[in-house]
Amino acid sequence: MQKLGDFKLPHFFNYPPYFTLQPVRETSEKQIQLWKELILDYCRIQKIFVIRLEEEFPLFSNSVVERTLSHEAREAFLSALVAEGRAEWLDKGRRNCLILWHRIQEWADIIVNFVKDNGFEDSVMTVEEIRSGIESRGTELQGIDRTILVRALKLLEHKGKLAIFKGTSTDDEGVKFSV
Repeated sequence: MQKLGDFKLPHFFNYPPYFTLQPVRETSEKQIQLWKELILDYCRIQKIFVIRLEEEFPLFSNSVVERTLSHEAREAFLSALVAEGRAEWLDKGRRNCLILWHRIQEWADIIVNFVKDNGFEDSVMTVEEIRSGIESRGTELQGIDRTILVRALKLLEHKGKLAIFKGTSTDDEGVKFSV
Protein backbone atom coordinates (compact mmCIF):
# COMPACT_ATOMS: atom_id res chain seq x y z
CA MET A 1 0.00 0.00 0.00
CA GLN A 2 1.28 3.42 -0.96
CA LYS A 3 1.89 6.00 1.76
CA LEU A 4 2.12 9.77 1.88
CA GLY A 5 4.35 10.32 4.90
CA ASP A 6 2.66 8.31 7.65
CA PHE A 7 -0.70 8.41 5.87
CA LYS A 8 -1.80 5.19 4.15
CA LEU A 9 -3.40 5.93 0.81
CA PRO A 10 -6.44 3.93 -0.33
CA HIS A 11 -6.17 1.48 -3.23
CA PHE A 12 -8.09 3.73 -5.63
CA PHE A 13 -5.29 6.30 -5.38
CA ASN A 14 -3.24 4.19 -7.79
CA TYR A 15 -6.07 3.79 -10.29
CA PRO A 16 -5.46 6.46 -12.99
CA PRO A 17 -9.14 7.00 -13.96
CA TYR A 18 -9.86 8.31 -10.45
CA PHE A 19 -7.72 11.34 -11.30
CA THR A 20 -10.15 12.27 -14.10
CA LEU A 21 -13.75 13.30 -13.53
CA GLN A 22 -15.86 10.35 -14.59
CA PRO A 23 -18.72 11.00 -17.05
CA VAL A 24 -20.97 8.09 -16.01
CA ARG A 25 -23.16 9.25 -13.11
CA GLU A 26 -22.90 6.08 -11.01
CA THR A 27 -19.12 5.95 -11.38
CA SER A 28 -18.83 9.69 -10.74
CA GLU A 29 -20.83 9.43 -7.50
CA LYS A 30 -18.57 6.62 -6.26
CA GLN A 31 -15.46 8.62 -7.27
CA ILE A 32 -16.66 11.75 -5.48
CA GLN A 33 -17.52 9.78 -2.33
CA LEU A 34 -14.06 8.18 -2.24
CA TRP A 35 -12.32 11.52 -2.74
CA LYS A 36 -14.43 13.23 -0.05
CA GLU A 37 -13.49 10.54 2.48
CA LEU A 38 -9.83 10.70 1.46
CA ILE A 39 -9.65 14.49 1.75
CA LEU A 40 -11.35 14.51 5.19
CA ASP A 41 -9.19 11.67 6.55
CA TYR A 42 -5.96 13.17 5.26
CA CYS A 43 -6.77 16.66 6.56
CA ARG A 44 -7.77 15.28 9.98
CA ILE A 45 -4.59 13.23 10.38
CA GLN A 46 -2.32 15.98 9.03
CA LYS A 47 -4.27 18.74 10.87
CA ILE A 48 -4.89 20.67 7.66
CA PHE A 49 -7.70 23.19 7.86
CA VAL A 50 -7.44 25.07 4.55
CA ILE A 51 -6.84 23.77 1.04
CA ARG A 52 -5.77 26.36 -1.52
CA LEU A 53 -6.67 25.27 -5.04
CA GLU A 54 -3.92 27.37 -6.61
CA GLU A 55 -1.21 25.67 -4.54
CA GLU A 56 0.15 22.14 -4.68
CA PHE A 57 -1.69 19.77 -2.36
CA PRO A 58 -0.15 16.30 -1.79
CA LEU A 59 -3.35 14.34 -2.44
CA PHE A 60 -4.03 15.94 -5.79
CA SER A 61 -1.05 14.33 -7.57
CA ASN A 62 0.27 10.79 -7.80
CA SER A 63 3.71 10.43 -9.36
CA VAL A 64 3.42 6.62 -9.31
CA VAL A 65 0.64 6.68 -11.91
CA GLU A 66 1.73 10.06 -13.30
CA ARG A 67 -1.64 11.68 -12.72
CA THR A 68 -2.77 15.02 -11.30
CA LEU A 69 -6.31 16.18 -10.63
CA SER A 70 -7.48 18.98 -12.88
CA HIS A 71 -8.60 22.26 -11.31
CA GLU A 72 -12.16 21.28 -12.29
CA ALA A 73 -11.87 17.94 -10.44
CA ARG A 74 -10.37 19.56 -7.34
CA GLU A 75 -13.18 22.10 -7.25
CA ALA A 76 -15.80 19.38 -7.83
CA PHE A 77 -14.55 17.25 -4.91
CA LEU A 78 -14.28 20.23 -2.56
CA SER A 79 -17.69 21.53 -3.68
CA ALA A 80 -19.15 18.13 -2.80
CA LEU A 81 -17.73 18.54 0.72
CA VAL A 82 -19.19 22.06 0.88
CA ALA A 83 -22.61 20.72 -0.15
CA GLU A 84 -22.42 18.23 2.74
CA GLY A 85 -21.44 20.90 5.27
CA ARG A 86 -17.96 19.39 5.64
CA ALA A 87 -16.18 22.38 4.06
CA GLU A 88 -16.76 26.04 3.21
CA TRP A 89 -15.39 28.26 0.49
CA LEU A 90 -13.49 31.14 2.10
CA ASP A 91 -13.69 33.35 -0.99
CA LYS A 92 -16.07 33.99 -3.87
CA GLY A 93 -13.48 32.82 -6.39
CA ARG A 94 -13.46 29.34 -4.81
CA ARG A 95 -9.71 29.30 -4.39
CA ASN A 96 -9.53 28.64 -0.63
CA CYS A 97 -11.55 25.98 1.13
CA LEU A 98 -11.95 25.56 4.89
CA ILE A 99 -12.09 21.84 5.68
CA LEU A 100 -14.40 20.79 8.52
CA TRP A 101 -13.27 17.28 9.35
CA HIS A 102 -15.28 17.92 12.48
CA ARG A 103 -18.44 19.96 12.07
CA ILE A 104 -18.66 23.13 14.20
CA GLN A 105 -21.02 21.39 16.68
CA GLU A 106 -18.50 18.54 17.03
CA TRP A 107 -15.71 21.06 17.71
CA ALA A 108 -17.96 22.67 20.34
CA ASP A 109 -18.41 19.25 21.99
CA ILE A 110 -14.63 18.71 21.94
CA ILE A 111 -14.17 22.08 23.68
CA VAL A 112 -16.73 21.18 26.36
CA ASN A 113 -15.00 17.84 26.99
CA PHE A 114 -11.61 19.60 27.13
CA VAL A 115 -12.97 22.03 29.73
CA LYS A 116 -14.48 19.23 31.84
CA ASP A 117 -11.49 16.88 31.50
CA ASN A 118 -9.11 19.62 32.67
CA GLY A 119 -11.30 21.06 35.41
CA PHE A 120 -11.64 24.44 33.69
CA GLU A 121 -15.29 24.96 34.60
CA ASP A 122 -15.65 28.57 35.83
CA SER A 123 -12.14 29.35 34.50
CA VAL A 124 -10.89 32.00 32.09
CA MET A 125 -8.57 31.27 29.16
CA THR A 126 -7.51 33.21 26.11
CA VAL A 127 -8.51 31.92 22.69
CA GLU A 128 -4.81 31.48 21.95
CA GLU A 129 -4.33 29.34 25.08
CA ILE A 130 -7.07 27.01 23.89
CA ARG A 131 -5.26 26.61 20.54
CA SER A 132 -1.68 26.44 21.74
CA GLY A 133 -1.51 26.29 25.52
CA ILE A 134 0.18 23.54 27.50
CA GLU A 135 -3.18 21.97 28.34
CA SER A 136 -4.15 21.60 24.67
CA ARG A 137 -0.95 19.82 23.67
CA GLY A 138 -1.70 16.38 22.32
CA THR A 139 -5.43 17.12 22.02
CA GLU A 140 -7.46 17.79 18.90
CA LEU A 141 -7.59 21.45 19.91
CA GLN A 142 -3.83 21.87 19.52
CA GLY A 143 -3.30 24.07 16.47
CA ILE A 144 -7.00 24.33 15.61
CA ASP A 145 -7.75 26.91 12.95
CA ARG A 146 -8.71 30.17 14.66
CA THR A 147 -11.81 30.66 12.48
CA ILE A 148 -13.16 27.23 13.41
CA LEU A 149 -12.34 27.71 17.09
CA VAL A 150 -14.06 31.10 17.29
CA ARG A 151 -17.16 29.75 15.52
CA ALA A 152 -17.34 26.81 17.95
CA LEU A 153 -16.87 29.17 20.90
CA LYS A 154 -19.64 31.46 19.60
CA LEU A 155 -21.94 28.46 19.29
CA LEU A 156 -21.21 27.57 22.93
CA GLU A 157 -21.72 31.20 23.96
CA HIS A 158 -25.10 31.16 22.23
CA LYS A 159 -25.96 28.04 24.28
CA GLY A 160 -24.93 29.80 27.51
CA LYS A 161 -21.90 27.58 28.20
CA LEU A 162 -19.32 30.37 28.07
CA ALA A 163 -18.81 34.07 27.59
CA ILE A 164 -16.37 35.57 25.12
CA PHE A 165 -14.83 38.91 25.97
CA LYS A 166 -12.71 41.13 23.78
CA GLY A 167 -9.16 41.98 24.68
CA THR A 168 -6.97 44.76 23.37
CA SER A 169 -5.90 42.48 20.50
CA THR A 170 -6.91 39.13 19.03
CA ASP A 171 -4.12 37.53 21.08
CA ASP A 172 -5.84 38.26 24.36
CA GLU A 173 -9.48 37.60 23.56
CA GLY A 174 -10.80 35.71 26.54
CA VAL A 175 -13.27 32.98 27.27
CA LYS A 176 -15.02 32.46 30.61
CA PHE A 177 -16.33 28.92 30.82
CA SER A 178 -19.53 28.10 32.69
CA VAL A 179 -19.97 24.52 31.49
